[in-house]
Amino acid sequence: MIVALIIICEVGFWVLLAGGLALRYLAKMPRTGIAVLLLEPLLELVMLVVTAVDLKNGAEADWKHGLAAVYIGFSATMGHRMIKWADARFAHRFAGGPPPVPAPKYGRERTVFEWQSAGRWILAALIAMGLLQLAAWYVGDPDQTTSLRNWQTKMLFVIGINLVIAVSYTLWPKKAPEGELPPDGADGRERDKAGAGQGPPASW
Repeated sequence: MIVALIIICEVGFWVLLAGGLALRYLAKMPRTGIAVLLLEPLLELVMLVVTAVDLKNGAEADWKHGLAAVYIGFSATMGHRMIKWADARFAHRFAGGPPPVPAPKYGRERTVFEWQSAGRWILAALIAMGLLQLAAWYVGDPDQTTSLRNWQTKMLFVIGINLVIAVSYTLWPKKAPEGELPPDGADGRERDKAGAGQGPPASW
């Protein structure tokens, strides 16, 4: 049941996203479209309630309950970002909006972008770990929460991998190929040192 619910929630996310954007831009009903998009968090709430009820009814905590906690953590953190990403592209394609700004590729801007991305993944992993811990306390029996602990270990790996990636861009910032350098011949990091004004990194 839990796995089926995860699939239903994931499909529901994309259905609500497509429906909300279609109402907002194609049907020219922006308020209704936003109202549909605001229903997205209800999917995580349903998942949380069903998982808690399943455990309360005596189900043994296994990998499915751990997966549900991870799904909630990542949906809560990444869902809004995905909506903004899709909204910008939908508006450009169907409503004459400006083209989406691509993620920065090089220099300090790329380093900041990587840290922002790592921060979102780390936050998602921490939320998942917190939910897994609450589930373990709720069950109470250490012998029945091994699967939940294993999921917590996996989340530590997620945190570690994202930190390694972000630190690597800090220590070895990616430089633009010579053919892509700006007219002054400086990359983003060198322009910063020269005092040129730079805005915050572009986001999806």
